[in-house]
Amino acid sequence: MRKKSDLPTKICPVCNRPFSWRKKWERDWDAVIYCSDACRTLAKK
Repeated sequence: MRKKSDLPTKICPVCNRPFSWRKKWERDWDAVIYCSDACRTLAKK
């Protein structure tokens, strides 16, 4: 098992906070842009 610090991270363009890789994003990590549904909603406004 990997440590959380070893996982890849990205910066959310809406809230400017770092977020790390999740198992549910395994197949489409390259397409993940926002850290949460709330940030995705705010970006569309």
